[in-house]
Amino acid sequence: MTDEVDSDVQVQMILLAAAHHNLEDLRALLRRGSASAQDPETRYTPLHAAIAACAPEDEHQDGRLEEEQTTSEDLEAAVKTVKLLLQNGAIWNDLDNNNETPGCLAYRLGLKELYELMVDAGVRAELLLTHLDEYQRLEQSAEEDGDDDDDDDDDKGMTGTKEPDAPGADLGATEPTNAEVNSEDYLRSELTFRGDRLLDADANGVMMAWEADIMKRTADLLLPGPGLRVLNIGFGLGVIDACFQSHSPRSHHIVEAHPAVLARLRQDGWCEKPGVVVHEGRWQDVLPKLLQENLMFDAIYFDTFAEDYRSLKEFFGEYAIGLLDPQGGEDGRGGRWGFFNGLGADRRICYDVYIKVVELDLFEAGFDTEWEEVTVPDLVRSGEWEGVRRKYWVLDKYKLPICRFMD
Repeated sequence: MTDEVDSDVQVQMILLAAAHHNLEDLRALLRRGSASAQDPETRYTPLHAAIAACAPEDEHQDGRLEEEQTTSEDLEAAVKTVKLLLQNGAIWNDLDNNNETPGCLAYRLGLKELYELMVDAGVRAELLLTHLDEYQRLEQSAEEDGDDDDDDDDDKGMTGTKEPDAPGADLGATEPTNAEVNSEDYLRSELTFRGDRLLDADANGVMMAWEADIMKRTADLLLPGPGLRVLNIGFGLGVIDACFQSHSPRSHHIVEAHPAVLARLRQDGWCEKPGVVVHEGRWQDVLPKLLQENLMFDAIYFDTFAEDYRSLKEFFGEYAIGLLDPQGGEDGRGGRWGFFNGLGADRRICYDVYIKVVELDLFEAGFDTEWEEVTVPDLVRSGEWEGVRRKYWVLDKYKLPICRFMD
C-alpha cells in the first residue's frame, strides 16, 4: 500500500512540475518516474499538463487553431518542457478522459508551436515503428528461410502468419474499429449499394457521395487533357472513373477485386465503354502482370479498402515507379499519380502526422508531392454518417496529393 501511495504521489509531482514548466524538478523526478505517467482520474500525462498550463483565458472550444494567446515567456517554457518530456520517452498520442491527445489539446487551445512539436514527435515515432516493423519482418523471413532446406521453393520467404496492423494504424481513432476488417474478409463480404453510398457487411463506408468533389478535382489534376492513358485501382462506386471518362482518355484500365463491385460494374456497361479494360483481381496480383506487359500510364489513382498504410507504401515503392511513364503526361514531362488521402482522418493530428510520413516515404521512393487543399462540408450535420458504423472522416479540409517523379 505504501508503494502504491508513493507511486501516486510521484505521478502528481511529475504532473505538477510539468504544469509549472519547472525543468530542474522535472529532470530530477524523471530519473525515478515516467514521462508517460497518467493521472488516474483525468488520464492527463505530463505532456497534457505542460500544454494545458498555457491555455489562454478564452479557450477556443470550436476545434480551430488560432494565433497563440499566451505570453512568449510561457510559451518558451512550455516548449522546453515538452521537448524534455519527449526526450525522456513521453508518448505523443496518449488520450486523456476528453479523448484528446496532447496535440489535440494544443490545437484546441490555439498553441501552434506546441502543436507542431507534437506533430513532429508523431512523425518520428511512426517512422521508427515502421522501420522496426520492416526489420522484424526481414529478420523473421531470413530465419524461416533457413529453418528447413527441404521446403519447396514456393514456400521460401513466407512467414505463414497474419501480418500485424501497420504501425499507427489506430492513431487515436475516435471510435472503435472492427479488428477483423481486412482485405481478405472484405473481399468475401456482402456489400450494400444504397444510392450514393457503398457499405460493407459491417456497415463500414467503402465509398460515399461526399467524396465526389474530391474525385472530380483529382481527375482534373491527373488528366489535364484528352488522349491520355489512365489506371485506376479500386472502382467502388465508379465516381472517379466517371470523372476520368469525361476527359476522353485514350485508354482507361480499372483494377477491381470484389465480386459484387465487378457485377455492378458489368451491369452498368463499363466493360463496353471505348478504351476501358477491366482487370478482375487483387492489385497485388494484377499489377505484376501489367509490368510484365510493359504497360505504362500517364495517370494512376489508388483507392483501396481494408488495407493499411503498408499497402500504399508497397504500391508506390514497387509498382507506381514502373507503371508511371516518366516521359508521359500532357507535356511529356512525366505522368502523375494520386491516392485517396484518408490516412488518420478521424483525428486532425493523426492526419497531419501521416501527411508528413507519406511525403517523406514518397521522397525516398523518388516522388515529389504537391498538396491541394479541398474544403469538406460538415458530414455530421448533413447526415452523411447516418447508418454508417464508423466515421472515417471528421475534418474540414482534405489534402489532395499529386505525385510526380522528381526532376
